[in-house]
Amino acid sequence: MIHVLATIEVKPGTRAEFLDVFNKNVPNVLAEDGCHAYVPAVDTVPGFGDLTPRENVVVVIEEWESVAHLEAHLAAPHMATFREAAKDMLVGVDLQVLES
Repeated sequence: MIHVLATIEVKPGTRAEFLDVFNKNVPNVLAEDGCHAYVPAVDTVPGFGDLTPRENVVVVIEEWESVAHLEAHLAAPHMATFREAAKDMLVGVDLQVLES
């Protein structure tokens, strides 16, 4: 199983808009062959240890059957459409691709 943690930093004040665009694409991704999970998550409220919520960060938690499925996902037409729709909101993306 391939696990992806995509930490996405968005411009201040755009996280809600980004999540709206992202969530509209989720059904397309979940319908892809080999996709087991594709979930956006945001930091929880303050009070958990010394952690400070990151207001401009979305972490996408993904599970793929194989690297080939992940590569097909990245090349999917709906992902190109999503990237175009979200590009002006992005500051940066950090990817971790893990295997279990």
